[in-house]
Amino acid sequence: MIKTVVTGAAGRMGSRIINVLSTSEGFGLSGAVEKSGHVMTGQDAGGPAGVAATGVKISGDLKAALTAGDVLIDFTFPETSLENLKVCAELGKPAVIGSTGFTKEDLAVVAKYVEKIPCVLSPNMSVGVNVCFKVLADLAKILGPDFDAEIVEWHHRLKKDAPSGTAVRMGEVVAKALGRDYQKTAKYHREGMTGARTNEEIGMQTVRGGDIVGEHTVFFIGMGERIELTHRAHTRDMFARGAVRAAKWVVGKKPGLYDMQDVLGLK
Repeated sequence: MIKTVVTGAAGRMGSRIINVLSTSEGFGLSGAVEKSGHVMTGQDAGGPAGVAATGVKISGDLKAALTAGDVLIDFTFPETSLENLKVCAELGKPAVIGSTGFTKEDLAVVAKYVEKIPCVLSPNMSVGVNVCFKVLADLAKILGPDFDAEIVEWHHRLKKDAPSGTAVRMGEVVAKALGRDYQKTAKYHREGMTGARTNEEIGMQTVRGGDIVGEHTVFFIGMGERIELTHRAHTRDMFARGAVRAAKWVVGKKPGLYDMQDVLGLK
C-alpha cells in the first residue's frame, strides 16, 4: 500500500486526486494538506473530493503528514511547490509535481532538491498529452521547415500563468525537433504592422474563458495543406489519474528529476 499525501487537498485538482486515489488499487490516502488557516482545515478530506469519509483530516502541517507518508502529490503553485519539495528533500520522500509556471530560477532550486530525492515534474500529467509530445517531435522532423508551426491553447478564466506549461512544452518539443532555440523563436504577440512571418518563429496564442479545462492545438501549416494535432481535456480526472500513475512509478526510484515521458516509457 502506497501511503499518499496530497497538497491543495480542498482545491480543484487536489480534490480530484483524492477522488481518484479512493478507487486506485494499492494506494491509500495518508495525508491531506492545505495552506495554513484554510476554511476546510480539520474537515475530512473526503468532503471536497466527493467520496466517503477517508478518516484523514485536512491539515496545514505538511511535515507531519509526510513523515507518515510514502509519496507527495502536489498540484499547487510554483512558490508553494518549491517549499513542499524542500520538505520532501529533508524527509527523503519522493514527489510528483504538476504545478506550472516555473521559472529558470525555480528549476535551478528544484535541481538541488532532486539530488536527494526522485521527483516527477511535468506540466501535464495526462497520458494523452504526453503521447502528443512524442508524436509532435516526429511530425516536426518529418514536415521540416516548409511547414509553419503555430500553437493555440485554451484554459479556464482562473488560470494564472500564460501560456500554459503544456503549450510551452509543445513549443519546446517542436523547436528541438527542428533544431531551433525555442526561447529565441517563440512568438507570443502579434499586433499592428508586424511584417511577414519569419520561417523560424513558432507562434503561441492564448485563450482564457469560462470553465475550459484545457485544450491545445498545434498547427503545421504548409502551402496548400494543414495538419492539426489537438488534445482536449474533458475533466481534470485525466490529470489526476496520470499523477497517481506517476506516484506509483516514482516510489523506489533513484534521486533525480523525471517527467511523464519517463513514467510512460516514451524516451
